[in-house]
Amino acid sequence: MSKSELLYGIHAVDALLEKQPERFIEVYALKGREDERLNSIIAKLKEWGISVQLMHRKSMDEKSQGEQHQGIIARIKAAKVLTDNDLEPILNELDVPPFLLILDGVTDPHNLGACLRSADAAGVHAVIIPKDNSASLTPVVRKVACGAAESMPLIHVTNLARTMRSLQEKGIWIYGTAGEATQNIYDCKLESAMALAMGAEGKGLRRLTREHCDELIKLPMAGAVSSLNVSVAAGICLFEVVRQRR
Repeated sequence: MSKSELLYGIHAVDALLEKQPERFIEVYALKGREDERLNSIIAKLKEWGISVQLMHRKSMDEKSQGEQHQGIIARIKAAKVLTDNDLEPILNELDVPPFLLILDGVTDPHNLGACLRSADAAGVHAVIIPKDNSASLTPVVRKVACGAAESMPLIHVTNLARTMRSLQEKGIWIYGTAGEATQNIYDCKLESAMALAMGAEGKGLRRLTREHCDELIKLPMAGAVSSLNVSVAAGICLFEVVRQRR
């Protein structure tokens, strides 16, 4: 029997319905909620022959374990977990310089979801995370990602340093963000094949990950705070790459 997982939030459910309707098992919707967007999704689900059960708010809240569900929760077939082996075909299919995001030790699901959303918006080709010491694709991550988790390849690797060496052998330059870096991101040329490596807020990149970067860069900080939330910093850095590539 294949594993199932929960998905909730209007954007996340709608995105999966557009891309992979065959993964839906059943859907629970909030009884009595008059919402045009929600009703539109329910209509599309029924067109696909997907069972929709109406539930009271208390039951919905219990099912989502207190997370904001926006009136819709879906039980879906678990997605295939992408690994090192899935990264090569993604890179081989590209006709533009690779643009990757490496997240080292980002354990907060809200941060991972927000990073996936920014990566999708910026046109990143894949996000790479270590299999251990990292958040994974939970319902919270999918909800925060607002549909990006359904389109952005999330690669789980067993040995991050080894994966970074493999990328470098393919001519991909790895920029690591670090507070102690002397190079400012706005002084870098970011148009060629590259990966941006970022660590969790506070801890930053682990020593081994930092040592495997080709270059360390930083965002200029003018105020009293010494660092930004990783998802905020990722958004700023990724869109500097977008600006340069355009």
